[in-house]
Amino acid sequence: MCKINIPVGVSDFEQIRKNEYYYVDKSGMIAEILSTESTLVTLITRPRRFGKTLGMSMLASFFDIRKDSRNIFAGLEIAENRELCDRWMNQYPVIFLSFKDVDGLTFTSAYEMLAATITDLYKEHLYLLGSDKINPYDQEIIRRLVEGKASVTEVKRSLSLLITFMKMYYGKPVILLLDEYDVPVAKASDHGYYVQMLEIVKALMSTSLKDNPALKFAVLTGCLKIAKESIFTGTNNFVSDTISVSRLNEYFGFTQTDVDKLLTDAGKEEHAQQIKIWYDGYHFGDVDVYCPWDVMNYLRDLQKNPDTKPESYWKNTSDNAIIRSFIDYAGSSITNKLESLMAGNYITQHIEDDLTYDYLHSSENNFWSVLYLTGYLTQVREHEMVTSLPDGISALKIPNAEIREIFESTVQTWFMENAKSWNRKHLFDAVWNEDVEKMTKEMNKLLRMTISYHDYREDYYHAFLAGIFAGAGYMVESNKEHGEGRSDIVITDVRESRAAVLEVKYARTLDKLESSCREALRQIDERMYAEEFRDNYDQVLCFGVAFYKKKCLVMKK
Repeated sequence: MCKINIPVGVSDFEQIRKNEYYYVDKSGMIAEILSTESTLVTLITRPRRFGKTLGMSMLASFFDIRKDSRNIFAGLEIAENRELCDRWMNQYPVIFLSFKDVDGLTFTSAYEMLAATITDLYKEHLYLLGSDKINPYDQEIIRRLVEGKASVTEVKRSLSLLITFMKMYYGKPVILLLDEYDVPVAKASDHGYYVQMLEIVKALMSTSLKDNPALKFAVLTGCLKIAKESIFTGTNNFVSDTISVSRLNEYFGFTQTDVDKLLTDAGKEEHAQQIKIWYDGYHFGDVDVYCPWDVMNYLRDLQKNPDTKPESYWKNTSDNAIIRSFIDYAGSSITNKLESLMAGNYITQHIEDDLTYDYLHSSENNFWSVLYLTGYLTQVREHEMVTSLPDGISALKIPNAEIREIFESTVQTWFMENAKSWNRKHLFDAVWNEDVEKMTKEMNKLLRMTISYHDYREDYYHAFLAGIFAGAGYMVESNKEHGEGRSDIVITDVRESRAAVLEVKYARTLDKLESSCREALRQIDERMYAEEFRDNYDQVLCFGVAFYKKKCLVMKK
């Protein structure tokens, strides 16, 4: 077995290369960025965990005049372009900054985080203090920013000032690399201080990017392309590289070629199909890609334990609250589309690339757009569709098994929480009174209030029934051994000394509901699910419950 050193959670390019961690060569992006030298600002938007920060770290290592990067780029694709390397490698002053940690429950705390981030940035450039190329007045500003004593105005101008100071010091224009540019306004939108934070970020952007002769070029990354008028007002030579329209797609995510080589190098070729089902399926522009975070995590775990099953690594690192807010918002139109997606189909929708965080929840279109732009949905290829689409309309689907699992777990949580607020008294009374007609009626009513998924498999209905009775003062057991097997659902009411055994069946057609119910009752008898309860409870009831999509039938023994 081949063991490779997989760098999970390492986004520092130099650390990866110096420690000889496994690296999927994305250095070709440097030449691609430089191919449009006239572009002043490039904004790259991709979902989280698709390699944006590592890509920016690579750019910083390549361009930074304070470094000698020949060794760490040796053997990579970009090193073959000697003319480009001679002209650009370690030839320009670089500012590399991330806003990923700028967050807070209040504007004050978030602003303090932003100011601290700026302070840390200035501490990287202490050589500017004492330089005879920078006048004493500007050095005082630098000192206040280093010490965390700068005014709000100085913080707003801090990036622009640093670009100017570095140009003075080096005699060359500056390259600005700003990672996770939209995090401060995204968090501000979540916590209710969007307008205040937008003012700060807009000032930082406009003073740095607009008509700045000290700026060579800038590359920004984020999850969403915030509308230009919101942050980048007046910025010229501004180009967006999104998952819809891009020339950089192969550099964010793993291509099939990347994954094939990785699996070969790791000696794990037999897991190719599993990895494809779980982590592939993203269509960015003309390129199909895997989520690199998932692939690397799974391969690392496979090296520890060859029997490891694929799991959702992405959900632990991304904010899945957007799906929950989407479901909470759900009207009948959204519900139908969501059910269609979770059944493996696609929906058609207009996608809005230019969004503002304060209007994300203002329309259904915006919701679908955000789910697409943040990686929860992907575009369907034309050859996969039966008919062509009108201009401006995209076909969207869930990309892979991992994201489907995230949707399912979110829907389950939503149902369990909401079921507690629904009026279930009539159903409970019907159960203990053995009124199967009333049980059927009430369950059908509740079914219509749910969001279905997984093409209506039995485990969906197990979760549905368990969710209905949970949090209502009853003990609910699911798939626990009783008698000579595992009964689906057992509800016990200790106070009233009664228990109900429910066996669930999924009917393949509507007209098979009754026969499926009878099969469920036979199973309760044959496997003696109810026997162990008869000594402890005065009343033990047995029900066969059959489902077909959003239809239900209950029969009693």
